[in-house]
Amino acid sequence: MEYRKLGHAGIRVPVLSFGTGTFGGGNEFFKAWGSTQAAEATRLVDLCLEAGVNLFDTANVYSAGISEEILGQAIEGRRNRVLISTKATFPMSDRLNDFGSSRLFLIKACEDSLERLGVEHIDIYHMHGFDANTPVEETLRALEHLVQSGKVRYIACSNFSGWHLMKSLSVSERYGWSRYVAHQAYYSLLHRDYEWELMPLAIDQQVGTIVWSPLSSGKLSGKYRRGKPHPANARVAQGGNPVLGIAADDERLYAIVEVLDELSQETGKTHAQVALNWLLQRPTVANIIIGARNEEQLKENLGAVGWNLTLDQVQRLDKVSEVLPAYPYWHQRQFPMLNTAPALYGER
Repeated sequence: MEYRKLGHAGIRVPVLSFGTGTFGGGNEFFKAWGSTQAAEATRLVDLCLEAGVNLFDTANVYSAGISEEILGQAIEGRRNRVLISTKATFPMSDRLNDFGSSRLFLIKACEDSLERLGVEHIDIYHMHGFDANTPVEETLRALEHLVQSGKVRYIACSNFSGWHLMKSLSVSERYGWSRYVAHQAYYSLLHRDYEWELMPLAIDQQVGTIVWSPLSSGKLSGKYRRGKPHPANARVAQGGNPVLGIAADDERLYAIVEVLDELSQETGKTHAQVALNWLLQRPTVANIIIGARNEEQLKENLGAVGWNLTLDQVQRLDKVSEVLPAYPYWHQRQFPMLNTAPALYGER
């Protein structure tokens, strides 16, 4: 397993982490993701640790806390061998203040997560989304309190826009508070919007990227093919698609899958392994969250490391998956901008 620095911080993480959104299946949405219970979860954690994957990602909202509870059971007795990432922001009930990034909610949410996980601290604590109703200063001051109290080691964000992240980094710098070391973001061959603004920002500010849904909810697995009906047992068909509001261009998807066909034959790897390996060669990417409903899926995803696509193969995927960015990013491409260079920042 390869390990990389997480942004500007000293912590090193494996390039793959295991996402536990499949644990629990606490409602119809998360049942479509999976309904892994404690015994099978423990086995999946075993396989991850054997492969060197020691970072496990969850969130308080996953199955209303059940995912955290099951992960806590699965890692019992080996806390010193694992890194835990969890998140807060989304509603945990219909109570008025039981959501967001306020000081009131964050401190309670963190304590609740610690209890469900059965641990004394969280290694990476994410803001699951940007709360526009709460001042950035209040959020970061609350997070600094959690760091100073020993309940959180590093803070990170997820699903922020560029100005959300930049403002947060500026506030942290102004007051000398802990700053976000990572941004957990959606990024895949099918949807490359992350590259337009957030990637140049991450390069400039040394913020590590943790990628979620790297296979676009399974659309890059090779199951979606031109002239064939979409698989009925896929997460998307069952209503568990986390990539909401994004209408994929089927023709573009099929063109990408056809190049994945070619590269799969050339490399002897699966479509998923090729798509994941492409991501691991992108600037700022420190970690990719892989999910699995069973051992077979986990073992396949673990096969994305230990080898690399050639430069020519990467360029073929770049070409088939490229789209014209929104303004002003298409205009900025007319200039030789350093922040769009393909070089990775910092040492690995």
